[in-house]
Amino acid sequence: MTPRLFVLAVVLLAARPVFAADPPVRVSSAVDRTAMWVADRLTYTVDIVCDRGVDILLDDLAKEKLRVNGLEVVGTDSAQTTDANEKTSHRLRYVLTTYRVDTPSLSIEPIPVRYYQRRPGQRLQDMAPAGEVVVPGAAVAYRSTLPDAPPAPGLRDRRAASERSPWFVRMRSFGLALIVVSLAPAVVIAAAAVRRRTARTAGRRSAREVRKEKRDTLERLRRLDIGTEEERRRAYDEISAAVRHHVEAAAHVPASSLTAPELDAVLEAAGPHRSRRPGARGRLPREAVLSLLTASDRARYGPPAAVPSAQDCREALDTAEAILEGR
Repeated sequence: MTPRLFVLAVVLLAARPVFAADPPVRVSSAVDRTAMWVADRLTYTVDIVCDRGVDILLDDLAKEKLRVNGLEVVGTDSAQTTDANEKTSHRLRYVLTTYRVDTPSLSIEPIPVRYYQRRPGQRLQDMAPAGEVVVPGAAVAYRSTLPDAPPAPGLRDRRAASERSPWFVRMRSFGLALIVVSLAPAVVIAAAAVRRRTARTAGRRSAREVRKEKRDTLERLRRLDIGTEEERRRAYDEISAAVRHHVEAAAHVPASSLTAPELDAVLEAAGPHRSRRPGARGRLPREAVLSLLTASDRARYGPPAAVPSAQDCREALDTAEAILEGR
């Protein structure tokens, strides 16, 4: 080689650029939003790619070692893959939020991560770190991403609003009238339903009251003492009052203010009558009612000799019971 060619080769070698070797571990990080409000969720993602034979210490990326300002870690997950070139990729996701309102700026501090050069037959915990990489942190604004002082949009002009047509004013009243008219049938139907329900309830209550009153009257008649004349007079008072009350409720006539013949005439004029009293059964036995009331008046208002015997009084009580039960 001639001296001139040798010098040219030396110059070319000296002028050749020196390319730095790729690092064994490459790190990147990102956040999914640049601003947040209270209780918003922020995802901080860390990607680490390790060359063949190199790996990181995952304990350095534990959520307990993640240093944050104004944020709280609410969840983490990780994934690891290895490609055909035996490069290992780690992806770690941290879900953060904040519940504080006194921190104007939220941030995640950089994370130092150690990595190791694997050697056959040696455990990872027995290896000395081959180096350290730093995962970039992030800063998040505690506010909206909209401008603090947005310009006025100018959506309205300065023209006064036009007056509404009188026709629309009249149509408003007409529409209200139609609504009221359409509701009137519903109100009437509802009122009728309430009245029917109230009437049925009142009828059921009246029937229960009548049955209870009848039972009480019969029990009172059955317990009467008829041993003496005075007791038999009181028994006939009870019989007369119970029968007259029963006839009033069944035939709707003023039986309490009528004598026995007058009551018989009223019942005869009314013709055959079936009791309309709630809970009553059968027809009113007009002849039995007349005979019993006549005997009761004679015993109540007649001389002592006119007071019937105990046997007659007992038969009168049985007749009164039959009339009240509608037999």
